[in-house]
Amino acid sequence: MKIAVISDIQGNLLALQAVLADIARQGVEQTVNLGDMLSGPLQPAETADSLMAQHFPTIRGNHERQLLALLARSAGLIDPVTSDGYAATRLLPNHMAWLESLPVSMALNSDIWLCHGTPDSDLQHWLETVVPGFAQSQSTGVRAATLAEAMARLGQATHPVVLCGPTHVPRLVQCGGVLDVNPGSVGLPAYDDDRPNPHVIENGAPHARYAVLEKTGQDWQVDLRAVPYNHLAQAEVAARPGRLGACAGNGICQTRKLKTSHFATK
Repeated sequence: MKIAVISDIQGNLLALQAVLADIARQGVEQTVNLGDMLSGPLQPAETADSLMAQHFPTIRGNHERQLLALLARSAGLIDPVTSDGYAATRLLPNHMAWLESLPVSMALNSDIWLCHGTPDSDLQHWLETVVPGFAQSQSTGVRAATLAEAMARLGQATHPVVLCGPTHVPRLVQCGGVLDVNPGSVGLPAYDDDRPNPHVIENGAPHARYAVLEKTGQDWQVDLRAVPYNHLAQAEVAARPGRLGACAGNGICQTRKLKTSHFATK
């Protein structure tokens, strides 16, 4: 069994297209999608159209939950300069119906569980830990989770493999009998956030990330892949007037900030 895992596309259609082309060359049997698909200053509707045509097993991320909650309010409350607000102004009813149909987590089979954050929360970081002191120390405000921290966030997960986002950092950790795999972000290699404390995620290169898992006997081989694409073109799109410059941190986008420079990270 060979499975491709995508997550955190953030409306970046060019990155998604590059990843799907790379997946086609890997001989995978199935592709799964871990959510946070559309929110951002790029191509939310076009990305939704592409994903809906693929019929991948797909779950919601925190941004899907936030988008649906935002659209349930009065349209006058939508701020189009936030990550979710921009997407909300461009998605059509069929896109929203698709999002509403998605589960928050799911068992792919007896081996694999899909969730966005941890088994208990779509926002919690599993394999990274946010630490205070960002403003004072000029650190990134985030570090790799210790094994003890990762184990404590395992919750009731019992599948041999758990696939998760949402930190955009490709990583795998063996938590006792559970292998936890974060494929990284297809569409957003860097971001900054204010919750639970200010911190910055930087992958150091603008490549689109995803993972390929292959079961060999009772073991899993994991290939964390980085695919080049025209990230500078997407940075230019994000910088155009009327698109997102930076999320204002006002709660609508849950304080995740997406800057144009994040699509062209060094």
